[in-house]
Amino acid sequence: MTQIDGNIKNDDALQDAAASEASDRPGATQSGGAIWLRWLPLVLLFGVGATAWLAFDLGRYLSFDALAENRGWLLDQVERYELRTVLVFVFAYALATAFSIPGGAVLTVLGGFLFGTLFGTLYVVTGATLGSVAVFLAARTALGDSLRKRVGGTLKRMEAGFREHALSYLLVLRLIPIFPFWLVNLVPAFLGVPLRTYVIGTVLGIIPGTFVYASLGNGVGALFDQGETPDIGIIFSLDILTPILGLAVLALLPVVYKTWKARRAATR
Repeated sequence: MTQIDGNIKNDDALQDAAASEASDRPGATQSGGAIWLRWLPLVLLFGVGATAWLAFDLGRYLSFDALAENRGWLLDQVERYELRTVLVFVFAYALATAFSIPGGAVLTVLGGFLFGTLFGTLYVVTGATLGSVAVFLAARTALGDSLRKRVGGTLKRMEAGFREHALSYLLVLRLIPIFPFWLVNLVPAFLGVPLRTYVIGTVLGIIPGTFVYASLGNGVGALFDQGETPDIGIIFSLDILTPILGLAVLALLPVVYKTWKARRAATR
């Protein structure tokens, strides 16, 4: 009887090992339903955002014309219900980021207009980070560890390099206003960056640009009085872009030093 039980256990162990091996083979695929469930959160985020943008004509509200038209009412809300206004603003910014709704620059200027440069920066960074984390987690769920293991070649090497210097690379991507914000939310998740590193890199990386737009918003009332509108392209001016590029170079210094040190050790 003991021998029979032992044979049964051995057979079960062999079947489990075979199933595990089959699931790890590059050719193995998940069921369509399982894959769809993985991608559902990410699809919903982008799908709901695009639908809301078109259905409710959000571009009409996320504009400087709308801000100029409603600035008196907005300032009155801050004066009468400051805490509630702050919470609504942070929540709205988080939703706009999570659903990848265009108009982040206008919302950031609005934050500076309503709350001043420092507090506007704080509230924008808070909302943007919360929304970015939602996209990051949805993207990481969509890809999954099992799918990441099946990816080879160039992407695998890119993942290894990015993870080794994740904070430096993420800071550069956040600091330099070239890449779309929604894309920078996705790439670290696909490349296996830890959540803690992602949060730190996001917070530190978006502060300079946010501060610039919040400062612009702090003086936007005077521009409206003169019949002018803010220039969101100001961040690309040489006076502002140069210090930001300097921060990006500083963020890359650890990568440069580590690469130089490794090559020096290899030549010895």
